Amino acid sequence: MSDVLSIESLDLEARGIARRDGKVVFVEGALPGERVTATTVRRKPSYEIARVDQVMRPSSQRVTPRCPHFGVCGGCAMQHLEPSTQVAIKQRSLEDTFWHVGKLRPARILAPLHGPTWGYRYRARLSVRVVPKKGGVLVGFHERKSSYVADMRECHVLPRHVSDLLMPLRAMIASMSAPDRLPPVEGSLGDGVTALVLRHLLPLTDNDIAVR
Repeated sequence: MSDVLSIESLDLEARGIARRDGKVVFVEGALPGERVTATTVRRKPSYEIARVDQVMRPSSQRVTPRCPHFGVCGGCAMQHLEPSTQVAIKQRSLEDTFWHVGKLRPARILAPLHGPTWGYRYRARLSVRVVPKKGGVLVGFHERKSSYVADMRECHVLPRHVSDLLMPLRAMIASMSAPDRLPPVEGSLGDGVTALVLRHLLPLTDNDIAVR
């Protein structure tokens, strides 16, 4: 059963925060200022978690996510929110944490430092999973709040040249002798350097060594 909720703020997991009958409700997919219908998916004594069914009154800061996998993939959480508002909300959450944990109020707040809106993840752990129902090998982030690996064909928070390697990586790993015995691919990028580390848990065959 859906309930109508008014979203007051956003938490650090990008969930909208509403209140109903004295209880906090965290609403996945909702933004501050929005009025939504949502269905509760988990109940706890002091809070509930709900998922948006319909946005009745959208926020002026709501935007269309660039990535087609947004909402399923767990690699990022705020693509539906205008970038400058993302920064403002993160800053406000940090200030709230200082107060709630240490009772600290900064005497002066400087302008936030932040990186680019897209292609900012210079470290990443991409899981590898063999899923015949989805065409073979998947390489990517986990689905949101799940152990499943997202069927990613592109990623806009990874640098473009790394995103472009997702499908070739899938094909390369699928051609190896034991594609189900690879732990996550570790990615680390620096100025002009890209390192993707693949570890194979079994001895490599001659064909594995020849794979390009």
